[in-house]
Amino acid sequence: MTIHFGYDKKQVIQALRYHFISRPEIRIMIILVNVFAIASLFLYAFKKVTPNAFLVGSLLWVVLLISFWFFLPAMVYKRAITFQHKFSMTFSETGFSLDHEKGGKSWPWTILNSYMESPHFFHLYFDSRSFLLVPKNGCADADEVHKLRQFIQSHVRKGTPRG
Repeated sequence: MTIHFGYDKKQVIQALRYHFISRPEIRIMIILVNVFAIASLFLYAFKKVTPNAFLVGSLLWVVLLISFWFFLPAMVYKRAITFQHKFSMTFSETGFSLDHEKGGKSWPWTILNSYMESPHFFHLYFDSRSFLLVPKNGCADADEVHKLRQFIQSHVRKGTPRG
């Protein structure tokens, strides 16, 4: 199976958000900051802390939200020139390859640690920080997306990347 694709900026940013939110350490940090923000709200309501302490807690929550939702995905997108090119990707029983006008690279399926699916992409993880985004819009139709999903599922473990 071969697909041809380029990357759409809005879709890539959304996929990067999915990637960051799927990271266990980021989830834990977001949960802790939310608990801190709720606790500061209750402490402020019961007059146990000053308005300044409540304001600092709220500001921390807003900064964290903006960082992970806007700044971090935008910075990654801007740094990676990969998202500006057109690619062809071929999937076979032995592995997959990614081709570009300047060259290509092939990998066996065993190189992949896991995969994750988001609304517009399949995230193929080499390790917890290295991954390849495969756009679903590279497929001709929904049937081809389904075939690609089944193909990936038969070769790669689904879930949070290890390592």
